[in-house]
Amino acid sequence: MRENNLQLRSLGLRPFKESGFPFDLPILAGLEELVFTAPVTYFVGENGSGKSTLLESIACAVESITVGSQPLRSDPSLAAQRELAKYIKLVWSKRTRKGFFLRAEDFFGYAKQQNALRREMEEDLQRVDRDYAGRSEYSKRLAKLSSAGQLHDMRRRYGEGLDARSHGESFLALFQDRFVPGGLYLLDEPEAPLSPIRQVGLLALLREMIAQNAQFIIATHSPILMALPEAEILHFDQGRIRKADFNELEHVTLTRDFLNNPQSFLKNL
Repeated sequence: MRENNLQLRSLGLRPFKESGFPFDLPILAGLEELVFTAPVTYFVGENGSGKSTLLESIACAVESITVGSQPLRSDPSLAAQRELAKYIKLVWSKRTRKGFFLRAEDFFGYAKQQNALRREMEEDLQRVDRDYAGRSEYSKRLAKLSSAGQLHDMRRRYGEGLDARSHGESFLALFQDRFVPGGLYLLDEPEAPLSPIRQVGLLALLREMIAQNAQFIIATHSPILMALPEAEILHFDQGRIRKADFNELEHVTLTRDFLNNPQSFLKNL
């Protein structure tokens, strides 16, 4: 994939004097510039390494659209990340407003919200049938127009509802429906609702989408997702961020060793 297909080329961090979270994260002390050279960039590291915090701060700096959560500018869970975002300098090859930011936990909230809305629309249609009993069919159709239209659109997108499918199917359906070519997509642990086979399905989607000039920055623990050949892996480790090879990552070697000989791990538990 050619580098000139990327929307976001790099980010820098302006000097700051603030203390406390997230400014005391070790990775920020030496962070001057991150250059993005691949259509998919993975942030990889242990919990607490700062990968999700940096991803969330990038989303705030980009002013990304959110899926399933409050707008970034008002989400109380991202107050600290918004402060860090003030010091992030973004360098674009082509500024895009397309794309979105999605955390795994926000997907579940979005599915719950959509299912509640669907039930509300269905109840509204039933109410019209009761309230308009004896009136003309034309009057009923007019009264039902808004709710019926919204319900039709939801069924077109998600069938009978996101809860009618597995979490993995629902996540991939949502992802496909909201995808727009040429966008910047920021994903935090998208593997959470996905089985291994669905993670492979997500890899296939990523390949289709980067062929349409999409760019992804993804925080993940999944060796399956990390295996994408077109991706660059940035390892958050011991207070610094460095490029890493797939086969050198502990996530990969530990998973491989465990699957090759699980008893060697389990016997010591």
